[in-house]
Amino acid sequence: MVLINRVFSTLLKCQQFRQGVVSSLNIARLSTTSTCFSAAKKFTDKHEWVVIDGKVGTVGISHYAQDSLGDIVYAQLPDVGTDFSIMDECGALESVKAASELYCPLSGKVTEKNTAVENTPALINQSCYEKGWLFKLELTKPEELNGLMDEPAYEKFLKAQHEE
Repeated sequence: MVLINRVFSTLLKCQQFRQGVVSSLNIARLSTTSTCFSAAKKFTDKHEWVVIDGKVGTVGISHYAQDSLGDIVYAQLPDVGTDFSIMDECGALESVKAASELYCPLSGKVTEKNTAVENTPALINQSCYEKGWLFKLELTKPEELNGLMDEPAYEKFLKAQHEE
């Protein structure tokens, strides 16, 4: 009987340990997911995204956009020093099945372009939110950010487009 109690006690401790580990893993998974969809990421209805750091925005295209284009083979990015107004055409992407203009999500001056993407456009398909960013922009009208969609609003926008 003592042996059964010890086994039961050990099993109970193992189960409590397992529940603690699972709970910790779930919290870690949720934390990872929430960092993937940063609250700072904003989207246009043309499928560009921008993440703001101070007065500089990093710009790219959404997963939906790169997936719709297919394998991207050419990226024409804006030159450093060029000024744009909100939603000005600022470049182009070409894939094996389509071409698409790029639009500047906010007004500002280009401070940097991702030359790695110009040399290897497939980076956009591989990592559109990280290695596949397109250019950086010093904002001249940061208040325009209020007109862009956050992640949940963008997902709702995409669902509405598919229903049409």
